[in-house]
Amino acid sequence: MIAVQAIVLLLVAGGAVAVAATRDPLCQAIVAGVYGLLLAILFVVFQAPDVALSQLLVGGVLVPALVLLALDKTRGSGGGPPLGRGSGGGPPIEEGSGGGPPLGKGSGGGPPIEEGSS
Repeated sequence: MIAVQAIVLLLVAGGAVAVAATRDPLCQAIVAGVYGLLLAILFVVFQAPDVALSQLLVGGVLVPALVLLALDKTRGSGGGPPLGRGSGGGPPIEEGSGGGPPLGKGSGGGPPIEEGSS
């Protein structure tokens, strides 16, 4: 039994390295799902079936599915890179404008404050 535990521990360690080394988010979601399955197997080998079942559902199925859904939503139907800052999705912002009204006296939001009155 100790040999099986050692083999599964080595597989889990290799899976962790694979998840960390994968750069593409789509591939990383798939590798993370496989890693979750490896962890579930590890918990079964260490005689923790309740934890293994939770890990199988959450780490092996739910998290990769949510990551894939998020990737699909951010990349859109075209499959291109997600829209971000500087992608031409909106009007250009002038340097130093901050996008809002200037701060200071009379900047709006309330009645004017007269000097000398308290």
